[in-house]
This record gives sequence, structure tokens and C-alpha cells, in this order.
Amino acid sequence: MMPPDLPSEWSQWGRHWQLRGDTIYLNHGSFGPPPDIVRQARRDWIRRLDEQPMDFFVRQLEPALRAARAKLAEFVAASPADLIFVENATVGMNIVADSFPLAAGDEVLLTDHEYGAVKRIWQRACEQAGATLKIVTLPLPFRTADETTAAIMNAASERTRLIVVSHVTSLTAVILPVQQICDAARQRGIAVCIDGPHAPAQVELNLAKLDCDFYAASCHKWLSAPFGSGFLHVAPHHQSRIRPHVLSWGRLLPGPIESWSDEFIWSGTRDPAAFLSVPGAIDFLRTTVGLENFRRGSHALARYARQVVGQVSSLSQRKQGQVENLSCVPLVPDDPVWYGSMAHVPLPPGDKYALQEQLWKRSGIEVPIVEFAGQRYIRVSCHLYNTTEQIDRLVETLGKLLREGI
Repeated sequence: MMPPDLPSEWSQWGRHWQLRGDTIYLNHGSFGPPPDIVRQARRDWIRRLDEQPMDFFVRQLEPALRAARAKLAEFVAASPADLIFVENATVGMNIVADSFPLAAGDEVLLTDHEYGAVKRIWQRACEQAGATLKIVTLPLPFRTADETTAAIMNAASERTRLIVVSHVTSLTAVILPVQQICDAARQRGIAVCIDGPHAPAQVELNLAKLDCDFYAASCHKWLSAPFGSGFLHVAPHHQSRIRPHVLSWGRLLPGPIESWSDEFIWSGTRDPAAFLSVPGAIDFLRTTVGLENFRRGSHALARYARQVVGQVSSLSQRKQGQVENLSCVPLVPDDPVWYGSMAHVPLPPGDKYALQEQLWKRSGIEVPIVEFAGQRYIRVSCHLYNTTEQIDRLVETLGKLLREGI
């Protein structure tokens, strides 16, 4: 069955990827492989570096980085002066945690949907400062943006200095109402740091409108830029406090440090090809595919996966007498406001590791099986190289495994 919203050209775009023939890759949300044109751009930058390193690092690097940053800034509707390249969202989040002023008695607020590494980052920052890390449990299932925002803001106190929240949650694939959260936090003078690795390309990102204090993201996920490319956006009134996690010259030769971002141009000798290839990924999605085509089509596939995987999961649960169990209920409504290119579907209880491993061993399917709040789920990522036939193969194998009690 072909989803009605899938663009007619969808099958043509998959040819831009070179994926292993033994694999059905439904995990772009974890590690998104780049298309051929981006791989070639990265190789071209590496060649230029290797052919004449001195000329590249001393004369070419800084103008090339600034041009790539300008392209990325335009894509996310930000000022280039407020943005730096980092290897990934985790690096960006660590820079914020190392720079944000916390004192004894302060409080940092996270939700129970935040990425595990982010929790560890802020737990360490709070321990070092004598501050408190507070985890807010969001009401389930998600119903309205008002309800979700209220749950966060009601948990904030006069000691809350920072709210850290995902734009699109990793574990549960939920698009959170970050604009409303930022607006509410601003009214109370609370800073907001958004963890956004799943947002660029999957959802429209307008940082000028969002007006958050910090935004950390990866470009290797839905944008399909090379691995090792991401960015950190910092509002101007915080920039004087931002410290690089690796201190070096900042600029070559060395050059004068004229802005906060200059400290991040040169952190020592490294390969910057991933950063410089980001414009190629933006052009590919915008020109070859079209962002609206990508978002509409990947959501159509995710919706299809949610429906057909949900059917086999529900059937298995009914046979096990679990029809009244909340595990039958998805976390979000069937609405693109709440989920984009990832389907997040509840499964019967069982060993998440065993099920994920058997999907790979039996059918070459790479898809994460996760656990949240004691419940097992499958998270199906859909990109331009995925098809309904691949999802049908997932359903077929998943049904057999669930019937076997795995």
C-alpha cells in the first residue's frame, strides 16, 4: 500500500545513497548516512587539505568556514555571528554546561524525555556548582501544547535558572512545543537550552523566532551532512561567557580574537571537511528533493509504519491478554504537529536487546528497540532511501518474533 502523501518522485531519490545490500536501514535518527553528493563534497575538501595543508589551513580555512556558517545560519534563520560549528549536539551541550553560570542552590530543569547523555552532562554541571538537577515527568499521552508547557513551567521555581528541553525527543520521537516553552520561560526570566539534534531538516527551524538562549544540534541526522558536523547557537547576551572546551590559538596565524566565535575556529590541527560539506547537504535537500517533499514524504512513511507496526503489536498484545494495557496507546496523537519522520510504536513487554538483535540477524533490519517508563517501543526512522516494502518486511519479521515471545 502506497501512502497517498508520498511524492511520486520518492523512489528516485533513494539512488543518491550507497547503503549495504544486506541492510534495511530504518535508523537514520541515530546515525544518518550522507547521500553521494555530500560524500563527494567531503572527499573534495579532504583532497584540498591533503594536497597543500599550509595553504589550506592558513589561507583557505577561515573564509571557507565563514561561508559554510553563513549558509547554515540562513538555513536555520539565525545570524551567522551567533553560531559556531561543533562536532555534534553533545559537544555543543557540553560547551553550554561548562559556560553557564550556576551557583549553590540553583536549579536546572529537564524532562523525563531527555537524552541520557544530556542528563549526565547537566548532572555533572550541577554537582560541580552545588546546584540541583530536577526531572519533570510530562503527562502521557501527549494531548495539547498547553498541557505539556504547563507541566514544565509548574515544576519551575524561583531557584530555576535553566530549562533544558529537546526540540524532538530522541527516545520517544516527540516534537515538543519548544516555541511555547521558550515564550513562557522568558516571561519568568528563565534561560532555555534546546537539545536539537533531530530538528534540522525534519522540522522547520527558525532560531530568530524561537529566541532561545542556547540551541545545540547535529547536522548528520535528518539533514544528512557528514558525521562530525553540528552547531551551537548562542544568544548575544550569553556569548561573553562561552568558553571553548579545547583552548588553542582560536585563529591562525594566530589572528586577533574579535568575537566569541573566533575561539572556535582553530582548536588545533583537525580535519574540517565535515563542517565545510554542510552547505552541500542543504543544497541537496532544498534543490534536488525540496524540503517540503522530504518532510511530507518521510512523515507519510512514518505514519504508515505507525499504522502497520501498531497493528501487529496490538494483535500480539490481544493474544497475550494485554488489551487493557496502556502499552497499546501511542504517546502522541496521529498528527504531524507531534511527530515527523520517526514512528514511535508501543510493543508487548520483552527483552529490547534480544528483539533488536533478532531483527538484524534474521532480516538485516537496523531499527532501535527502546524502553521508556517501563514500556518497550520500536522507533522507525524514515528517510529518502526508505520504502513501504522495507516497512512491510519489518512488520513481517517483527510479527514472527513477537509470536515467538521475543
